Amino acid sequence: MSEVQPLPGALPSSLDGTVPRRRNPIIRYFARFDDGEVVRWVFRGMLLGAIGVLALDLNELSRENGWWAPEASLPAAPSDPILPPVVQTDAPLPSSDPRRFVTTAEEILARPMTFTLESGGVLAAEGSIDPGSAARFAAEIEARGEYVKTVSLNSPGGALDDAMAMAKLVRGRGIATQVADGAICASSCPLFLAGGLTRTAGPAAAVGVHQFYAASQAATAPAQAMSDAQATTARISRHLIDMGIDPTLWLHALDTPPQALYYFSPEELAKYRLVTTPVATARKTEPGEAETRFPSIIDGKHALTPG
Repeated sequence: MSEVQPLPGALPSSLDGTVPRRRNPIIRYFARFDDGEVVRWVFRGMLLGAIGVLALDLNELSRENGWWAPEASLPAAPSDPILPPVVQTDAPLPSSDPRRFVTTAEEILARPMTFTLESGGVLAAEGSIDPGSAARFAAEIEARGEYVKTVSLNSPGGALDDAMAMAKLVRGRGIATQVADGAICASSCPLFLAGGLTRTAGPAAAVGVHQFYAASQAATAPAQAMSDAQATTARISRHLIDMGIDPTLWLHALDTPPQALYYFSPEELAKYRLVTTPVATARKTEPGEAETRFPSIIDGKHALTPG
């Protein structure tokens, strides 16, 4: 008796004549793996899902309890008027408010700092010291530095790091700095002024300082904010010392809120050595007196002793 051949395309039958059922494709796929490996992948998926749920819950709780606030709802940085008023302190104030001498429109001072080469080798630096000012200044000096003898400042201040970077570049090039009559040099601008190999300020110039603050609206823990403030104060003091300026000058900044400004008198500019050219109203300093009363170097063994 001949053997019966299955028809083409027909499913093979078992010995008892029944047709085996096809396995689900998903089951066939997982059957290729070891049972332990499948269990591990299932566990990983459940773990990732649990982490996602916890993250969503934590985000909702942080918003409800004020642990984190979106940028739009954070308090804005203290308002910084272009021409802040004279600060009211117990110390004697300058005899007149120097803001009345400033001739530049506030909208011009509010613009990012620009650099214009004028006659006589004077590079006019005018406007706010925004992040990036130092890079633009470096490019200007690189392109036309051989013609620049003096940088004339007219700025309400701005970014501390950029101001100090420009000061170091000026000092390295042996360039002078000045604040002309009718100009202002406030907030971080005096740190730029300090870089001049020689430094002058006209009798009708406004030069002043106040407390620095973080322009960023990112939330910072109080302990970290205090640490950052102390580190920044140390950097500013070190910068002033490196430039040959009496670092006690910055005590006036620490005493003055950001909304106000401590304007220096001509006598104070000379006393703190922020200007090197004597002014008519400044008290004459005896040789060696400034170095004795205000040491130029502060280290772990020697503390600054104000006179």
